Order: sequence, then structure tokens, then C-alpha cells
Amino acid sequence: MTAPLFRSDGQARLLAELFLSGAEELNVRELAGRVGLSYATAHREVERLLEAGLLVERRVGQARLVRPDVTSPLAAPVRELLLVSAGPVPLLRAEFGEVSGVVSAFLFGSFAARLTGQRGSAPGDIDVMVTGTPDPMAVYDACRRVGDQVRRDVNPTILTAEELTAPSGFLTQVRSGAMVPIIGDLPWQ
Repeated sequence: MTAPLFRSDGQARLLAELFLSGAEELNVRELAGRVGLSYATAHREVERLLEAGLLVERRVGQARLVRPDVTSPLAAPVRELLLVSAGPVPLLRAEFGEVSGVVSAFLFGSFAARLTGQRGSAPGDIDVMVTGTPDPMAVYDACRRVGDQVRRDVNPTILTAEELTAPSGFLTQVRSGAMVPIIGDLPWQ
């Protein structure tokens, strides 16, 4: 996590997905899958967040649908904290989902390292790798919009599948560091 503001990294990812992804409401199982938590862990976190008044739920048959409680006085401040600490992944997922030609995208560098729990100084910017053949201007515009929201520069690197396999000191460094998936599978794994 980039800032120790939430009870756990899992809670921060769960909140970021609910508050920032643009989804109106999600069932707990789908939410768990999106943020990489077990169903049991997501269920416990949802219970805590419901009790705290940050979420509201609606049941449809056996499905339990949750969403942020926008009437809570905590909603706006929590969303602001999420934007700067955990927000790039759901925001970039939504943005890149609208850009044709994106095969995969992932964070790397210091921001990814902090999100995966590696210690270090607070990152000043966010590095994102986009693979495929998207329109570069669409990628840069998406990164600028997300950067404006999270108040950090988002620096994209765009590579084709062929460029990903070429020998490169830069790619060796990226492969050896932390990576956080945004869209698609991580290359090299």
C-alpha cells in the first residue's frame, strides 16, 4: 500500500474498487475476485465496512450486492484518500477498457512496489506499462485524466508483443521488480 491509512492492504483494494471503479454495485464474490482476496476475507471486510457506515447492501436472492454509502459523511474523505493512495488501478482499468488495442496493462516501479507492500519512500509518480497496439494519444490522454484525479503524474510505456520479447536492460529491470496488473495477464509469468 502506498500509505498506511487503512486497516489492511486488502481493505484498501476493496474500498478502491468500490469507490473508484465506476461500478454501481458489486456482489461480494465478484468484488473478492476483482481485488484478489478470498471470499471469506472480502466477506469479513464488507461486514466491517457496513458496520462503519461506509457501505450499503442490497440482497437479490442469495446475492449480496454492496456499494458505497454516498450519504455517509465519511464517503467523500475516504474517496479522496483512496484516490491518492490506491486509486490508479481501478481508474486506469476503467480508462484503458475504453482504449482499443490494449492487450494488457500493469503498474511497475516504486508505486507498484508500495502497493505490493515493499518498503520505501513515497512514490512521486506512477509508471504503467501498456502492451498491444493502442493509439498512443488515447493512452496518454487516459493517463493524464487519471493523473489529474490521483494528483500524481502517470507515465505510460507502450510496447508491442514483439518489443516485450526483445533484449532490453529496461525490461530486465521491470521484470525483476514489483508489478500490479490492471488489465489482462502480466507478461513473463
